[in-house]
Amino acid sequence: MGAQIIDGTAIAQAIQEEVAQEVSRLKRDRGLAPGLATVLVGDNPASQTYVRMKQRRCGEVGIHSVGVELPGDASQQQVESRVRELSADPSIHGILVQLPLPGHLDEEGILSAIDLHKDVDGFHPINIGRLAMKGRDPLFAPATPSGIIELLDRIGAEISGKEAVVLGRSNIVGLPVSMLLLKRNATLTICHSRSRDLPLVVKRADILVAAVGRTEMVKGDWIKPGAIVIDVGINQVEDPTRKRGYRLVGDVAYDEAKEVAGWITPVPGGVGPMTIAMLLQNTLTAARRSVEVS
Repeated sequence: MGAQIIDGTAIAQAIQEEVAQEVSRLKRDRGLAPGLATVLVGDNPASQTYVRMKQRRCGEVGIHSVGVELPGDASQQQVESRVRELSADPSIHGILVQLPLPGHLDEEGILSAIDLHKDVDGFHPINIGRLAMKGRDPLFAPATPSGIIELLDRIGAEISGKEAVVLGRSNIVGLPVSMLLLKRNATLTICHSRSRDLPLVVKRADILVAAVGRTEMVKGDWIKPGAIVIDVGINQVEDPTRKRGYRLVGDVAYDEAKEVAGWITPVPGGVGPMTIAMLLQNTLTAARRSVEVS
């Protein structure tokens, strides 16, 4: 029969429309336009593309967007100072520092300079610490992991008590999505490069999150029949039939896995669109909280 496809593009669009309606209501009722500042250090082409995309989406939902660009050789003090200025600006409700940063900068120091209540990307050390602790919740959780949980919720997936396997332990996806699954009472296994018998471990998963960054690593016979497969990977493979000369594939061998899984995200069009959607939602939440506090 084959897996049902989880259409992340459609779900992200629905979230974006919901955010646009709420932003309009906030402007009408409270005279407040949510504001998001993006901080880009250096000229990494991928980072530039991501920032432009985020700014465009802000415009589509009525969020005021401010772009701050600093040279690749900017000092730690310069970047932290600019972030603190944005934190003190009452018209800015969310601050996103585009990662990765140039190697000479201390990432934790810069993320710590963000006002905790404006950390819409969810990477402030305190927010991450709260995420990892039982009985405590972060003000914001990172956008991509939040998007994964949102996908599961919107297809009606049961998380509590299920066996969840996360393949990958990055600070951006693997570790935070693991903590979110644990908070929802999943039985959790985190796999990585040192894990043994990966196919056997993965095959236990009722919910599999593949975020390891290796092209089509997870094969169809690794998948438990009926499992939910969330593929976070974005990898380029050569394809002379495409205009760009390549196509995008995930960390899961999609054609094989979809014959076994119950649900599966495609690449592209699965997890990717959810990241910006959740960022917009977090920015709206931050703006609402600023009104409640005042």
